[in-house]
Amino acid sequence: MKKSLALPTILGAAALLAAIGCGLYAPAQKERVPDRTPAATTAAKPPDGKEAENSYAPPGHSDADAVSETTSTDGRRSGKTTIDFSDVAVGGDLSKPDGEYVEARKKVKHENLIKVPESFAEREPSQAPSEKPPALQPPPAKPPTLDLKSKPPSAQIIIDGKAKGPKVAATEGGKDGDDRLHSGEHRLEISGRVAKPPIDIRDMYFRHFGVNPTIETDDEPVSTFAADVDTASYTLARAYLARNAMPEEEAVRVEEFVNSFNYGYRPPEREAFAVQVEAFPSPNRKGYHVLHVGLKGKEIRKEQRKPASLIFTIDVSGSMNMENRLSLVKRALHLLVSQLDERDSVGIVVYGDSAHTVLEPTTADRKERILEAIDRLHPEGSTNVQAGLELAYQLAARHLRAGTANRVIVCSDGVANNGITDADAIFATVKQQSELGITLTAVGFGMGNYNDVLMERLADTGNGHYAYVDRLDEARRIFVEQLTGTLEVIAKDVKIQLEFDPRAVARYRLLGFENRMLKKQDFADDRIDAGELGAGHSVTAIYEVKLREERPTYFATLRVRFKQPDGRTSSLVEKRLPSEIVRDSYLKTAGPTRVSMVAAAFAEKLRGSYWARNLSYDDILRMWEQIPEPLRQRKEVGELRELVQKARSLDRRGDKFEKDLPLAMMDFDRIPVLK
Repeated sequence: MKKSLALPTILGAAALLAAIGCGLYAPAQKERVPDRTPAATTAAKPPDGKEAENSYAPPGHSDADAVSETTSTDGRRSGKTTIDFSDVAVGGDLSKPDGEYVEARKKVKHENLIKVPESFAEREPSQAPSEKPPALQPPPAKPPTLDLKSKPPSAQIIIDGKAKGPKVAATEGGKDGDDRLHSGEHRLEISGRVAKPPIDIRDMYFRHFGVNPTIETDDEPVSTFAADVDTASYTLARAYLARNAMPEEEAVRVEEFVNSFNYGYRPPEREAFAVQVEAFPSPNRKGYHVLHVGLKGKEIRKEQRKPASLIFTIDVSGSMNMENRLSLVKRALHLLVSQLDERDSVGIVVYGDSAHTVLEPTTADRKERILEAIDRLHPEGSTNVQAGLELAYQLAARHLRAGTANRVIVCSDGVANNGITDADAIFATVKQQSELGITLTAVGFGMGNYNDVLMERLADTGNGHYAYVDRLDEARRIFVEQLTGTLEVIAKDVKIQLEFDPRAVARYRLLGFENRMLKKQDFADDRIDAGELGAGHSVTAIYEVKLREERPTYFATLRVRFKQPDGRTSSLVEKRLPSEIVRDSYLKTAGPTRVSMVAAAFAEKLRGSYWARNLSYDDILRMWEQIPEPLRQRKEVGELRELVQKARSLDRRGDKFEKDLPLAMMDFDRIPVLK
């Protein structure tokens, strides 16, 4: 279960969230052996009439890899390379006996396998985040500091191959299993005569949740996790690379890389979301296939969305003056306000040394008044996040309206250093307010002094999503292009479960979602919180599966549980996955699948995955070159290539597994698996 950590200052807000990150924790130093290949994803071409920019397979595209559609007897389209289950009836019962649940706390068996050093031990995969956050622990006798005066661990700048400046000794660290402000030795290599000033990574705060293991279906054929549509990890990695620095390994979450791209899924016709799947041979893990499972939420036109009652909760502390963070917040909110109309209202709360209301809820047809209030914001003192949230919820509660999307939007760098009195109470309040219908979206800003753990936890607890804005284009994507999805939830407590047929599948591994894992029995338990889907949002999960020689008609059963936005009882979508969705090669998959493969491979490489050891940046770039030309011309897909190239030029890490597990001896079947 979760482990609470002893942090430097209990009253410090960065420390606050370090102690309470959700989910199972695994130390950043400990890589799980079974963490490997890039996950591939697939997508379906949208129906005719969709604009090319909203689809990976635009109408009229004749590339052999694009999704072609056929019309079934009932008039629905179905993609050649995907299967659409949008018409699956809601219902069913998961309470049927399905064998004794295999307890997650199993030891890794080493007999007849490669001997794996203790530091590579696998995470216990079935452990799920508990609902109640742990209480803060007493601080250590000599706690490391969280302020900007503390020194980074072995930080050194390398310019044109020569070290500039002395190495700085690492700050006093904690035990294995503790959250860390940073990991290992940081070396930033910059070419050219003029080196761009490096970011200060000393106060970038992340949590490593480990890597999911490979599991034998004879022992546990069921995989269960909560849906997640966050994208912050990918944007943070982009911000690192833009500053000539490699992202921290613990900052990389594979699912958020994959879910940062639009795969052109067709929306459902009747249900809250549609399911689309595809599988193909893994380019890296010999003998394995990559299985892509995509969920697409129903789309709601702008004029049909619910009115929105928004409380902007803005961090105006001194740290928001760094890198013009507050200026970017203002420009981002200008974009959001421009998309609102007379149905909507906006209130503004700010917090620095204390919290105060800048603007009482005002209808969005009075845009000049709202924008003037935003433009008057200025930095002021320390960061009292607790006071800011309490005031924002008070304001939202006074103006709570039925039939309205009531949402608090927090804009912050997550660095809290004043006013924290009870960490548990803060998240209890956020949870309680979300149950009353006031959800929370967390939007992060800033580099060099940023708390990823706090921002993610706020969004998860507040039944919202977490995004990070590194530039105005990203704000436009969140607040303009995806406005309806950002504001309106169409399915809550979304849980995904895949049950593999042991006759067809020998082993499987879920890539990413390490901090979203649920116990098998949690799936049918409506008391267990899970993820939310906004209007038009999609979520993609990727597995590596080892198929057996026998290929029955169906190889797995997919189940999805979700509640209506105001519901308390979940519904079930269930569909068996036919073997016909398995492709013969990567090149026979849809173009969007290849995009997702590159995104997942890139994430695996950046986070130092054991299974990405045999994957070079050049390999990833070659996979990118095999994406159909129309997709390669898309801005976000072209940028993905640039980021891979940038990482290739900066990455000076060695193979941390080579000493104990030489690459030459790597056998994809002789790995630690759960027994």
